[in-house]
Amino acid sequence: MNQCFGCNTCKSADKPLETFIKGLPMETSHHRVDTQKTKCGFGLQGVCCRLCANGPCRITPQSPRGICGASADTIVTRNFLRAVAAGSGCYIHIVENTARNLLNTAKTKGELKGIHALDRLCRMFGIEEKDDYVRAEMVAEAVLADLYKPEYVKMDLVEKVAYAPRVKRWKELGIMPGGAKSEVFKGVVKCSTNLNSDPVDMLVDCLRLGISTGVYGLTLTNLLNDVLLGEPELRLAPVGLRVIDPEYINIMITGHQHTIFVDLQERLTKPDAVAKARAAGAKGFKLVGCTCVGQDLQLRGSHYEEVFDGHAGNNYTSEAILATGAIDAVLSEFNCTLPGIEPICDELKIKQICLDSVAKKANAEMMEFDFSKREEQSEVIIDKIVAAYKERRGSVKLNLLPNHGNDNTLTGVSEGSLKKFLGDSWKPLIDLIVSGDIKGIAGVVGCSNLTAGGHDVLTVELTKELIAKDIIVLTAGCSSGGIENCGLMTPDAAKYAGPKLRAVCEKLGIPPVLNFGPCLAIGRLEIVATEIAEELGVDLPQLPLVLSAAQWLEEQALADGAFGLALGLPLHLGLPPFVTGSKVAVKVLTEDMQELTGGRVIINSDAADSADILEKIILEKRAALNI
Repeated sequence: MNQCFGCNTCKSADKPLETFIKGLPMETSHHRVDTQKTKCGFGLQGVCCRLCANGPCRITPQSPRGICGASADTIVTRNFLRAVAAGSGCYIHIVENTARNLLNTAKTKGELKGIHALDRLCRMFGIEEKDDYVRAEMVAEAVLADLYKPEYVKMDLVEKVAYAPRVKRWKELGIMPGGAKSEVFKGVVKCSTNLNSDPVDMLVDCLRLGISTGVYGLTLTNLLNDVLLGEPELRLAPVGLRVIDPEYINIMITGHQHTIFVDLQERLTKPDAVAKARAAGAKGFKLVGCTCVGQDLQLRGSHYEEVFDGHAGNNYTSEAILATGAIDAVLSEFNCTLPGIEPICDELKIKQICLDSVAKKANAEMMEFDFSKREEQSEVIIDKIVAAYKERRGSVKLNLLPNHGNDNTLTGVSEGSLKKFLGDSWKPLIDLIVSGDIKGIAGVVGCSNLTAGGHDVLTVELTKELIAKDIIVLTAGCSSGGIENCGLMTPDAAKYAGPKLRAVCEKLGIPPVLNFGPCLAIGRLEIVATEIAEELGVDLPQLPLVLSAAQWLEEQALADGAFGLALGLPLHLGLPPFVTGSKVAVKVLTEDMQELTGGRVIINSDAADSADILEKIILEKRAALNI
């Protein structure tokens, strides 16, 4: 790996990172964009079917049906439903494990860091017990019971968690979900060979999956995490590759399941563990955040300052983080863990350990997390990482980027910490919106990809355009990692905002872009929207609120999008999902959806044009509210 691959890297909104990657003597995702630039036209339109041995069948004007007779509309929506079901399954897996970890913690009388969050869940669920451990058990069991219901039995908690006017509309449309795991199962069955051929029926199922994904996989995962891990608190923190301190044994974490790391992150700070690190020549251990689990740890960074170095970057920054040579181990437990890290880990002798079999990497050691053996597993992991540090640090050259990122990104933003900052009321924010000092709210959420203009390019440019129009931006997901590394979440970023928003930010000492953390925190944005709508006495589609998943990437993002549409929100995408080969799918998603839920999909790959479209929608919403 001594070849320089630099000439053919994709662009990045993060120019220091782009320059760094260009100089690497190893291949990354940024290099492979060029070798994969020729795309399959059938795949882009979603009109390729390979579900049976007669295929793959590809729809063309000359061949408008597959051998079985399936039309483009059937094939496209079948593929789309399969993707949404898979994405929903990923989120349901996360909330299931989180609820199980809370249940086991309560049964063993472990530490519950967020009693206020537990109080909140108990109020939601109607639980009146007094003992905290009993209450935590009851909360976890209520979530698990709903997840395990059959598809034909409606989940109990949807009505307790979701906004009442939305629930009313969902009932009218007949899209209240049954048991979340069974909904995923039904979705997969429905889009199999020679079963459903009704495109509208399959798209309706996507909405149902969106609701169960959003209420359980997003909203409730966050609240359960708050009970176990502590609630987010506002603070300024460093971000970017600068957070990597080579004097420590550094562990990069990737995935979405923070509760799997609870015991380990506590153990890493204990005197006996630190002594092992010092005996090996390091000062101690540090966790380096990457992907959504890093964002989640950053969200609660005030609780873990001793062990957490900071969040280094998003999914497509992970290879560069490893290429610094200062990472000694990667602990992964879910997706956004790129297969491309494997050859880099091998080259740089970085230990890979997977804690959930769904995320097993080819060259990694498998150590499935087992709550009952968590303490023993933590000790084994620590010893393996110390051994890796000893083996590699003398033979691997460091290639640090100490000036990357910044030291003062505002972190720890949540529906709770933001409301507390505003005086335990949304009225100050509502007043600023009514006065026009803040024109509206844009949720810029989801993934990072390398194709919509380059790494984080469209996301960052769109964010700049929106704040220049006095629209405050709330973020969640890997997009947050790119935006923060580009400096838009520091108080100094107020200078990029329009005059009215800039004045608000400078008065409050906040940036014009607020980082809610991981993609799971899309559920937190829904809570903010719901509480504001409730205070105003309106439904969610009436709010001057828009969503953008400008650089969506994976099937989970499609499930997120289905939730946004079910909420009735306008959803901007920089790239279309693979549905353009179906006139029915395009019409339902971009037009008819407004009559169903109030939401719609908007496709535009230009940042300025997209911002204009979203601003126009916000202005229309404001006019309808007479503000």
